[in-house]
Amino acid sequence: MLSYRHAFHAGNFADVLKHIILIQLFEYLSKKDQPICCIDTHAGAGDYVLDSAYALKNSEFASGIGRLWSRQDLPDAVASYVELIKRANNNGKMTHYLGSPLIIQQLLRKQDRLCLYELHSTEVDLLATAIGRDKRVKIFHADGLKNSLGLLPPQERRGLILIDPSYELKTDYVDVANTLCAMHKRFATGTYALWYPVVDRRRNQALERALQTSGIKNIQLFELGIAADSDEYGMTASGLIIINPPWTLTTQMQTVLPWLVEVLGNNGAGSYRIQTLVAE
Repeated sequence: MLSYRHAFHAGNFADVLKHIILIQLFEYLSKKDQPICCIDTHAGAGDYVLDSAYALKNSEFASGIGRLWSRQDLPDAVASYVELIKRANNNGKMTHYLGSPLIIQQLLRKQDRLCLYELHSTEVDLLATAIGRDKRVKIFHADGLKNSLGLLPPQERRGLILIDPSYELKTDYVDVANTLCAMHKRFATGTYALWYPVVDRRRNQALERALQTSGIKNIQLFELGIAADSDEYGMTASGLIIINPPWTLTTQMQTVLPWLVEVLGNNGAGSYRIQTLVAE
């Protein structure tokens, strides 16, 4: 959706969970020396200034990364995430938040590739500036859901694909399921991370059913809620659906998610889910 700007939401609780898991996925894949191809279908601007008018409008980062910034009791996976974000900030002050493209860029090895899709004209220009001159990274001013399929299977035969649209269109819930199925047919051994918000639980349930009946195996779900589901406007939870997750991820999240519920949940109303949607 061309009106969406992630700067309003950068560093919120949904970004926290998404980026903790994204780092764990990449670090697991990079344990082998073979190159990795990473694809981000909705890259955004890449770097977000937290004292900008966009970020300060709702200050969502304050109840997300802001609650983790100075804590000394971070679980290992959370500590890795916070440390990576801190490296992008000067003098320990929280002024910048890295989006998924820059997080992955920080983790890339010389043999890896990163392909970024962004449709918004302003965002794609900001993204190019944030990425800089990096031969490992290619930026496409295009619709990632429609166009990234052409990159599969990657020549590396090892890949991490992040799909995280804004879901401003109700059809996004159907489109992401169809895209995942098409991607998986071309590249069944890839690791796929599908981000989703919880605004209307019925849409999420339909998405989960679509994936459960897709024929795809080895699908895990990890969800963090900061408030009870509600019919009122607003995101109460978000999560990632992972196809071909590392075998270590569930154990890590069994520590991370309860901890995040305590730290990020609103007045004791937080919750989490760890669920196998489809077994191996």
